[in-house]
Amino acid sequence: MIEAKIKQTLRDVADFPKPGIIFKDITPVLHDPILCAEITQALALQLADIKIDVVAGIESRGFLFGLALAQELKVPFVPIRKAGKLPYKTIQQSYDLEYGSATLEVHEDAFKPGQNVLIHDDLLATGGTVVAASKLVNLLQANVAAYSFLISLDFLNGRDRLTSFSPNTFSLAKF
Repeated sequence: MIEAKIKQTLRDVADFPKPGIIFKDITPVLHDPILCAEITQALALQLADIKIDVVAGIESRGFLFGLALAQELKVPFVPIRKAGKLPYKTIQQSYDLEYGSATLEVHEDAFKPGQNVLIHDDLLATGGTVVAASKLVNLLQANVAAYSFLISLDFLNGRDRLTSFSPNTFSLAKF
């Protein structure tokens, strides 16, 4: 089962990025090309019944499987980046973190009105970053069709914050 393989391969890093946090490090997963291919296929399979026009990956770990997933689904990939990283005209959305605030950006022509967008990231925790990404999609008059994650920390209830944008939230490994 893919969930067991992911959980066996992940590395827990204590006190990163701050004391008290146990960081779920996907770096060991990236060392296993067979597992990476299985992950991409499993993510695509979860989405089989959902119309996806574009995959948007959130910086930076959302780029890793987001691009592979877009290729598997044969749709374009759009990077959602931290402020100041994109070269063309952008729109921005700020949000609060447990330790401050941050801003995400996307190119102003990233999505066409009415497109169905899959938002992908490696991990769903409290949902703040993903909500900001969802607002960017909506600002460009596109729809959040679904969310996909390798990992979800369900005890943090981030999934609850996403239901107003889309009822479709998928993850391969739940904690």
